[in-house]
Amino acid sequence: MILSFLFYAFLAFVLYKLIFNFILPVYRTTKKLKKGFREMNETMRNQSNGYNQQQAPPEQKTEAGKKGDYIEFEEVK
Repeated sequence: MILSFLFYAFLAFVLYKLIFNFILPVYRTTKKLKKGFREMNETMRNQSNGYNQQQAPPEQKTEAGKKGDYIEFEEVK
């Protein structure tokens, strides 16, 4: 009788330690990591969208613009 009570008490103690010292911390840690990765992914996506919106399309040069870009060079002796 006493031996079975001690066995069940020991079993309850081991289960308590297993749950509160191993399973629960692992669960909390994975939950925090998932939340952190989700937030990081969201900020990266927002930054990427902002970067794409800020980029201007390349300017097309006209004939007048091409003439102004070239500077005559004279060699000085």
